[in-house]
Amino acid sequence: MQDSMHLMRTRRFAPLFATQFLGAFNDNLYRFAMVFLIVYGIYADPAQDATFSAVAGGLFILPFFLFSALAGQLADTRDKAAIVRKVKNAEIALMALGALGLMLQSIPLLLTILFATGLQSTIFGPIKYAVLPQHLEKDEVLGGTGLIEAGTYIAILLGTIMGGVVIITQPDGSLQAAWGAGLVIVIAIIGRLTAQYVPPAPPEPGMQGTPIDWNIFRSSARLIGQAMRRPRVRLAIVSISFFWAMGAVLAAQFPPLVNNALQANHHVASAFLGAFSVGVATGSVLVNRLLKGEVSARYSPVSALLMGLFVLDLYRRVISFDIAGDDLLTLSQFVAQSHGALIIFDLFAIAVFGGMFVVPLYAYLTTHVEKNETARTIAANNIVNSGLMVLATLVLMAAVQLGVTVADSLIIVAVATVISAWIGWKLHKVAD
Repeated sequence: MQDSMHLMRTRRFAPLFATQFLGAFNDNLYRFAMVFLIVYGIYADPAQDATFSAVAGGLFILPFFLFSALAGQLADTRDKAAIVRKVKNAEIALMALGALGLMLQSIPLLLTILFATGLQSTIFGPIKYAVLPQHLEKDEVLGGTGLIEAGTYIAILLGTIMGGVVIITQPDGSLQAAWGAGLVIVIAIIGRLTAQYVPPAPPEPGMQGTPIDWNIFRSSARLIGQAMRRPRVRLAIVSISFFWAMGAVLAAQFPPLVNNALQANHHVASAFLGAFSVGVATGSVLVNRLLKGEVSARYSPVSALLMGLFVLDLYRRVISFDIAGDDLLTLSQFVAQSHGALIIFDLFAIAVFGGMFVVPLYAYLTTHVEKNETARTIAANNIVNSGLMVLATLVLMAAVQLGVTVADSLIIVAVATVISAWIGWKLHKVAD
């Protein structure tokens, strides 16, 4: 077993990694440049900000509900590398329109392109995992999956940061997005160039040209039914979905947690996001080292429990945090507080064990089904993930309405980690 980093020197992996990295970076660069521009430059009302954020989040995740089944069918019946190149061709056109929206500050156009980028991610999602078993050896799939996850989170972090950097304040106080408009087009073009080098990934024998069921509701129901009938696959999908549900709750809580519970500024929120992203990337690579390339869920239960323990420690430190004065704390002031640096470390540790929990499960999905249905299985997983993420967000909203504080909502996440550990243990017992 070689170190998984050797894959970065191979054509069978490096172009796919680069294409995925650039796509995730560009999606988040565009999305956060749009949010920053609208929230700070167009709207000046908290209610409008909240409504826009809700609409934007819903538009981005909606394609995963509607079109994942079609994406899975396409990936299993067509050459995946050819689809990647078509998706990247579309990205250039979409980012050109998105750049126009940033320049004109047209909210309808910006939201339309946001939905389209969600659709692009929906199509690409099953491919990036399904192509790995085709191009990699069996003992390389876990390492490749970990690198894809690590790269994605680093790309998300960098894209989020750059989304704020490219928005320039004019002398009159208005915001301007010319740099962001140009950069999203450049990144899309570079992504198309890397996609050209992804090796062919044709469908398995007998799948070429299989008819596509274009009825999105019927095909989605059939896809989920087929995947969930198999106990091992069902357990893996449910475990992954619980992870993303917990992640959705944590992500939703970052801004109010920083602003209200900790009374800190947006630089502290960025540090939280950075710690979380680097943590997931670290855990994604670390679990491959521990498993030595073996696809196994044996570390998933303990990873979930350790994740829960650090969530509880985060809760303990948040409710003990001393807020002094009315001004928001800067990052240096926050870290200087008695619990500040340890709160950031808790987030990092939560993410490390989260990455260790989820990466083997994705590798399991791609290696324990027939190759001719890998993409459809990932697509079914994406549908269930999206559903539980929305459900978790609704539960959180209901809890807040009932008087649960931002800090107390962390208890919900801690409880969910116990459930995740139990499901992961069941999978380990039947699969390993």
